[in-house]
Amino acid sequence: MPTQSSRRIRKAVLPAAGLGTRFLPATKSVPKEMIPLVDKPLIQYSVEECLASGIEHIIIVTGRGKSAIEDHFDFAPELEAFLSGKGKSALAAEMHALGKMAEFSYTRQREALGLGHAVLTAKELVGDEPFAVLLGDVVIHSTKPATRQLMDVYEATGQGAIAVEPVPMDQIHLYGVIKPPPSGAKGSPSSAATDTLRISAEIAERLVPIQDLVEKPKREDAPSNLIVTGRYVLPPEIFACLERTRPGRGGEIQLTDGMRLLAQDRGLWAYRYEGVCYDAGDKLGFLKATVELGLIHPELGPAFRDYLKSRKW
Repeated sequence: MPTQSSRRIRKAVLPAAGLGTRFLPATKSVPKEMIPLVDKPLIQYSVEECLASGIEHIIIVTGRGKSAIEDHFDFAPELEAFLSGKGKSALAAEMHALGKMAEFSYTRQREALGLGHAVLTAKELVGDEPFAVLLGDVVIHSTKPATRQLMDVYEATGQGAIAVEPVPMDQIHLYGVIKPPPSGAKGSPSSAATDTLRISAEIAERLVPIQDLVEKPKREDAPSNLIVTGRYVLPPEIFACLERTRPGRGGEIQLTDGMRLLAQDRGLWAYRYEGVCYDAGDKLGFLKATVELGLIHPELGPAFRDYLKSRKW
Protein backbone atom coordinates (compact mmCIF):
# COMPACT_ATOMS: atom_id res chain seq x y z
CA MET A 1 0.00 0.00 0.00
CA PRO A 2 1.46 3.42 -0.95
CA THR A 3 2.45 5.74 1.87
CA GLN A 4 0.53 8.97 2.34
CA SER A 5 3.43 10.99 0.89
CA SER A 6 3.51 8.81 -2.26
CA ARG A 7 -0.20 9.30 -2.94
CA ARG A 8 0.07 12.88 -4.18
CA ILE A 9 -0.87 13.18 -7.83
CA ARG A 10 1.26 15.65 -9.78
CA LYS A 11 0.85 14.47 -13.36
CA ALA A 12 -1.93 13.94 -15.87
CA VAL A 13 -2.01 12.17 -19.23
CA LEU A 14 -4.22 13.55 -21.99
CA PRO A 15 -4.51 11.13 -24.95
CA ALA A 16 -4.78 13.21 -28.13
CA ALA A 17 -3.47 10.97 -30.91
CA GLY A 18 -6.78 9.88 -32.44
CA LEU A 19 -7.70 10.67 -36.03
CA GLY A 20 -11.04 12.26 -35.11
CA THR A 21 -12.89 10.39 -37.85
CA ARG A 22 -16.30 11.12 -36.32
CA PHE A 23 -15.71 14.81 -37.06
CA LEU A 24 -14.64 14.52 -40.70
CA PRO A 25 -14.32 16.57 -42.83
CA ALA A 26 -13.56 19.18 -40.15
CA THR A 27 -10.69 17.09 -38.76
CA LYS A 28 -9.01 16.34 -42.10
CA SER A 29 -6.45 19.07 -41.40
CA VAL A 30 -7.37 20.30 -37.90
CA PRO A 31 -6.92 18.13 -34.79
CA LYS A 32 -10.23 17.28 -33.16
CA GLU A 33 -8.78 18.54 -29.88
CA MET A 34 -8.38 22.02 -31.41
CA ILE A 35 -11.98 22.45 -32.59
CA PRO A 36 -13.40 25.45 -30.70
CA LEU A 37 -16.05 24.63 -28.09
CA VAL A 38 -17.73 28.00 -27.45
CA ASP A 39 -14.59 30.16 -27.13
CA LYS A 40 -11.60 27.83 -26.63
CA PRO A 41 -10.24 24.58 -28.05
CA LEU A 42 -11.75 21.37 -26.73
CA ILE A 43 -8.49 20.21 -25.15
CA GLN A 44 -8.15 23.42 -23.13
CA TYR A 45 -11.10 22.40 -20.96
CA SER A 46 -9.16 19.31 -19.83
CA VAL A 47 -6.01 21.33 -19.22
CA GLU A 48 -7.93 23.84 -17.11
CA GLU A 49 -9.52 21.00 -15.12
CA CYS A 50 -6.04 19.63 -14.43
CA LEU A 51 -4.81 22.98 -13.17
CA ALA A 52 -7.89 23.50 -11.00
CA SER A 53 -7.24 20.04 -9.51
CA GLY A 54 -3.66 20.85 -8.53
CA ILE A 55 -1.92 18.98 -11.36
CA GLU A 56 1.56 20.37 -12.09
CA HIS A 57 2.74 18.42 -15.13
CA ILE A 58 0.53 17.66 -18.15
CA ILE A 59 1.61 14.95 -20.60
CA ILE A 60 -0.15 15.06 -23.96
CA VAL A 61 0.02 11.97 -26.15
CA THR A 62 -0.05 13.20 -29.75
CA GLY A 63 0.26 11.74 -33.21
CA ARG A 64 0.96 12.83 -36.73
CA GLY A 65 -0.62 16.17 -37.64
CA LYS A 66 -1.13 17.31 -34.04
CA SER A 67 1.48 20.08 -33.87
CA ALA A 68 -1.28 22.69 -33.48
CA ILE A 69 -1.79 21.42 -29.92
CA GLU A 70 1.82 22.14 -29.01
CA ASP A 71 1.64 25.53 -30.70
CA HIS A 72 -1.48 26.47 -28.74
CA PHE A 73 0.20 25.92 -25.37
CA ASP A 74 3.39 27.72 -26.41
CA PHE A 75 4.35 31.39 -26.47
CA ALA A 76 3.55 33.43 -29.60
CA PRO A 77 5.70 36.61 -29.34
CA GLU A 78 4.65 37.96 -32.75
CA LEU A 79 0.95 37.62 -31.96
CA GLU A 80 1.38 39.14 -28.51
CA ALA A 81 3.33 42.08 -29.92
CA PHE A 82 0.68 42.63 -32.60
CA LEU A 83 -2.13 42.63 -30.05
CA SER A 84 -0.23 44.96 -27.72
CA GLY A 85 0.44 47.32 -30.62
CA LYS A 86 -3.29 47.47 -31.33
CA GLY A 87 -4.04 48.40 -27.74
CA LYS A 88 -5.35 44.92 -26.87
CA SER A 89 -3.04 44.36 -23.92
CA ALA A 90 -5.53 42.24 -21.97
CA LEU A 91 -5.90 39.84 -24.90
CA ALA A 92 -2.12 39.78 -25.36
CA ALA A 93 -1.72 38.84 -21.69
CA GLU A 94 -4.31 36.08 -22.09
CA MET A 95 -2.36 34.64 -25.03
CA HIS A 96 0.90 34.83 -23.07
CA ALA A 97 -0.71 33.00 -20.15
CA LEU A 98 -1.43 29.98 -22.41
CA GLY A 99 2.31 29.41 -22.70
CA LYS A 100 2.84 29.16 -18.97
CA MET A 101 -0.32 27.41 -17.82
CA ALA A 102 1.61 24.32 -16.71
CA GLU A 103 4.65 22.21 -17.44
CA PHE A 104 3.83 20.39 -20.67
CA SER A 105 5.48 17.30 -22.11
CA TYR A 106 4.60 15.59 -25.36
CA THR A 107 5.05 12.03 -26.52
CA ARG A 108 3.91 10.48 -29.77
CA GLN A 109 1.76 7.43 -30.29
CA ARG A 110 3.08 6.32 -33.66
CA GLU A 111 0.29 3.85 -34.37
CA ALA A 112 -3.42 3.97 -33.50
CA LEU A 113 -3.32 0.96 -31.17
CA GLY A 114 -5.99 1.95 -28.66
CA LEU A 115 -6.48 4.07 -25.58
CA GLY A 116 -4.57 1.64 -23.38
CA HIS A 117 -1.59 1.84 -25.72
CA ALA A 118 -1.79 5.65 -25.68
CA VAL A 119 -1.58 5.65 -21.88
CA LEU A 120 1.26 3.13 -22.00
CA THR A 121 3.14 5.46 -24.36
CA ALA A 122 3.38 7.96 -21.50
CA LYS A 123 5.02 5.46 -19.12
CA GLU A 124 8.53 6.96 -19.17
CA LEU A 125 7.24 10.49 -18.62
CA VAL A 126 4.91 9.47 -15.79
CA GLY A 127 7.49 7.34 -13.99
CA ASP A 128 6.75 5.45 -10.79
CA GLU A 129 3.96 7.64 -9.43
CA PRO A 130 0.17 7.89 -9.59
CA PHE A 131 -1.37 10.02 -12.32
CA ALA A 132 -4.66 11.20 -13.79
CA VAL A 133 -6.03 10.44 -17.24
CA LEU A 134 -8.54 12.77 -18.87
CA LEU A 135 -10.34 12.07 -22.14
CA GLY A 136 -10.47 15.38 -23.97
CA ASP A 137 -13.84 14.91 -25.65
CA VAL A 138 -15.54 14.66 -22.25
CA VAL A 139 -16.16 18.00 -20.53
CA ILE A 140 -17.39 17.89 -16.93
CA HIS A 141 -18.82 21.03 -15.36
CA SER A 142 -18.68 20.92 -11.58
CA THR A 143 -17.96 23.11 -8.58
CA LYS A 144 -15.14 20.79 -7.54
CA PRO A 145 -13.28 19.41 -10.57
CA ALA A 146 -14.06 15.76 -11.29
CA THR A 147 -10.34 14.97 -11.44
CA ARG A 148 -9.84 16.52 -8.00
CA GLN A 149 -12.67 14.35 -6.65
CA LEU A 150 -10.85 11.23 -7.86
CA MET A 151 -7.54 12.50 -6.52
CA ASP A 152 -9.13 12.79 -3.08
CA VAL A 153 -10.19 9.14 -3.29
CA TYR A 154 -6.71 7.99 -4.27
CA GLU A 155 -5.01 10.07 -1.62
CA ALA A 156 -7.35 8.60 1.02
CA THR A 157 -7.21 4.96 -0.09
CA GLY A 158 -4.03 4.45 -2.10
CA GLN A 159 -6.12 2.77 -4.79
CA GLY A 160 -7.11 3.89 -8.26
CA ALA A 161 -10.48 5.51 -8.89
CA ILE A 162 -12.53 6.13 -12.03
CA ALA A 163 -15.47 8.47 -12.52
CA VAL A 164 -18.83 6.86 -13.17
CA GLU A 165 -22.41 8.01 -13.59
CA PRO A 166 -25.77 6.26 -13.92
CA VAL A 167 -27.54 6.09 -17.28
CA PRO A 168 -30.93 4.70 -18.33
CA MET A 169 -30.74 0.98 -19.07
CA ASP A 170 -31.89 1.47 -22.66
CA GLN A 171 -28.60 3.33 -23.27
CA ILE A 172 -26.31 0.95 -21.39
CA HIS A 173 -25.16 -0.86 -24.56
CA LEU A 174 -23.30 2.27 -25.64
CA TYR A 175 -20.82 2.37 -22.75
CA GLY A 176 -18.28 0.63 -20.60
CA VAL A 177 -20.03 -0.50 -17.42
CA ILE A 178 -18.69 -1.40 -13.99
CA LYS A 179 -19.56 -4.62 -12.19
CA PRO A 180 -19.67 -4.15 -8.41
CA PRO A 181 -19.20 -7.10 -6.06
CA PRO A 182 -22.29 -8.75 -4.55
CA SER A 183 -23.96 -6.72 -1.83
CA GLY A 184 -22.14 -7.04 1.48
CA ALA A 185 -19.02 -8.56 -0.08
CA LYS A 186 -15.59 -7.69 1.23
CA GLY A 187 -14.37 -4.39 -0.18
CA SER A 188 -17.51 -2.36 0.28
CA PRO A 189 -16.84 1.07 1.82
CA SER A 190 -18.42 0.24 5.18
CA SER A 191 -18.21 2.55 8.16
CA ALA A 192 -15.29 0.50 9.51
CA ALA A 193 -13.42 0.87 6.24
CA THR A 194 -14.25 4.55 6.24
CA ASP A 195 -12.62 4.96 9.64
CA THR A 196 -9.57 2.89 8.66
CA LEU A 197 -8.99 4.68 5.39
CA ARG A 198 -9.97 8.09 6.76
CA ILE A 199 -12.53 8.60 4.02
CA SER A 200 -15.15 11.20 4.69
CA ALA A 201 -18.75 10.04 4.81
CA GLU A 202 -19.46 12.21 1.77
CA ILE A 203 -16.83 10.34 -0.28
CA ALA A 204 -17.76 6.92 1.11
CA GLU A 205 -21.39 7.15 0.03
CA ARG A 206 -20.29 7.78 -3.56
CA LEU A 207 -17.72 4.96 -3.70
CA VAL A 208 -18.40 1.60 -5.32
CA PRO A 209 -15.73 -1.15 -5.40
CA ILE A 210 -15.13 -2.60 -8.85
CA GLN A 211 -15.11 -6.35 -9.35
CA ASP A 212 -14.98 -6.15 -13.14
CA LEU A 213 -15.67 -3.91 -16.14
CA VAL A 214 -17.82 -4.86 -19.11
CA GLU A 215 -17.63 -3.11 -22.47
CA LYS A 216 -20.97 -2.25 -24.12
CA PRO A 217 -23.10 -5.04 -22.63
CA LYS A 218 -26.61 -5.92 -23.74
CA ARG A 219 -29.27 -4.51 -21.47
CA GLU A 220 -30.08 -7.92 -20.03
CA ASP A 221 -26.39 -8.64 -19.35
CA ALA A 222 -25.43 -5.30 -17.80
CA PRO A 223 -24.05 -5.75 -14.26
CA SER A 224 -25.07 -2.22 -13.18
CA ASN A 225 -26.24 1.09 -14.61
CA LEU A 226 -22.94 2.86 -13.81
CA ILE A 227 -20.86 3.79 -16.85
CA VAL A 228 -17.24 4.91 -17.12
CA THR A 229 -17.14 8.64 -17.81
CA GLY A 230 -13.63 9.55 -19.06
CA ARG A 231 -11.79 10.54 -15.86
CA TYR A 232 -9.32 8.24 -14.14
CA VAL A 233 -6.72 8.40 -11.37
CA LEU A 234 -4.46 5.38 -11.55
CA PRO A 235 -1.43 3.97 -9.75
CA PRO A 236 1.79 3.31 -11.70
CA GLU A 237 1.00 -0.41 -11.57
CA ILE A 238 -1.48 0.18 -14.41
CA PHE A 239 1.48 0.16 -16.81
CA ALA A 240 2.38 -3.44 -15.91
CA CYS A 241 -1.28 -4.35 -16.35
CA LEU A 242 -1.36 -2.74 -19.80
CA GLU A 243 1.83 -4.55 -20.77
CA ARG A 244 0.08 -7.82 -19.86
CA THR A 245 -3.05 -6.88 -21.80
CA ARG A 246 -3.52 -8.73 -25.04
CA PRO A 247 -4.55 -6.71 -28.09
CA GLY A 248 -8.21 -7.03 -28.95
CA ARG A 249 -10.20 -6.15 -32.03
CA GLY A 250 -8.12 -4.26 -34.57
CA GLY A 251 -4.95 -5.03 -32.63
CA GLU A 252 -5.81 -2.37 -30.05
CA ILE A 253 -4.88 -2.40 -26.37
CA GLN A 254 -7.83 -1.14 -24.37
CA LEU A 255 -7.53 0.79 -21.12
CA THR A 256 -10.64 -1.02 -19.87
CA ASP A 257 -8.85 -4.38 -20.14
CA GLY A 258 -5.84 -3.05 -18.24
CA MET A 259 -8.10 -1.71 -15.50
CA ARG A 260 -9.78 -5.11 -15.20
CA LEU A 261 -6.41 -6.59 -14.32
CA LEU A 262 -5.71 -3.70 -11.96
CA ALA A 263 -9.03 -4.26 -10.17
CA GLN A 264 -8.15 -7.92 -9.66
CA ASP A 265 -4.55 -7.29 -8.59
CA ARG A 266 -4.77 -4.18 -6.42
CA GLY A 267 -8.39 -3.07 -6.25
CA LEU A 268 -10.10 -0.22 -8.04
CA TRP A 269 -12.86 2.17 -7.00
CA ALA A 270 -15.71 3.66 -9.00
CA TYR A 271 -16.73 7.11 -7.84
CA ARG A 272 -20.10 8.65 -8.63
CA TYR A 273 -18.74 12.11 -9.27
CA GLU A 274 -20.57 15.36 -8.65
CA GLY A 275 -21.11 17.43 -11.78
CA VAL A 276 -22.64 17.45 -15.25
CA CYS A 277 -20.96 15.64 -18.12
CA TYR A 278 -21.02 16.89 -21.70
CA ASP A 279 -19.95 14.24 -24.20
CA ALA A 280 -18.46 16.13 -27.14
CA GLY A 281 -17.13 12.99 -28.81
CA ASP A 282 -19.36 13.13 -31.90
CA LYS A 283 -21.06 15.83 -33.93
CA LEU A 284 -24.42 15.76 -32.15
CA GLY A 285 -22.82 15.58 -28.71
CA PHE A 286 -20.55 18.45 -29.66
CA LEU A 287 -23.52 20.59 -30.69
CA LYS A 288 -25.30 19.81 -27.41
CA ALA A 289 -22.15 20.67 -25.45
CA THR A 290 -21.83 23.94 -27.35
CA VAL A 291 -25.37 24.96 -26.40
CA GLU A 292 -25.10 23.87 -22.76
CA LEU A 293 -21.70 25.46 -22.16
CA GLY A 294 -22.71 28.55 -24.12
CA LEU A 295 -25.69 29.03 -21.81
CA ILE A 296 -23.51 28.97 -18.67
CA HIS A 297 -20.71 31.09 -20.13
CA PRO A 298 -20.30 34.12 -17.81
CA GLU A 299 -20.06 36.64 -20.67
CA LEU A 300 -21.96 35.05 -23.53
CA GLY A 301 -24.61 33.14 -21.59
CA PRO A 302 -27.28 35.80 -21.02
CA ALA A 303 -27.25 37.08 -24.62
CA PHE A 304 -27.14 33.54 -25.99
CA ARG A 305 -30.14 32.56 -23.85
CA ASP A 306 -32.08 35.58 -25.12
CA TYR A 307 -31.22 34.61 -28.69
CA LEU A 308 -32.47 31.05 -28.22
CA LYS A 309 -35.69 32.31 -26.69
CA SER A 310 -36.22 34.64 -29.63
CA ARG A 311 -35.97 31.87 -32.19
CA LYS A 312 -39.22 30.65 -33.73
CA TRP A 313 -38.64 26.93 -33.99
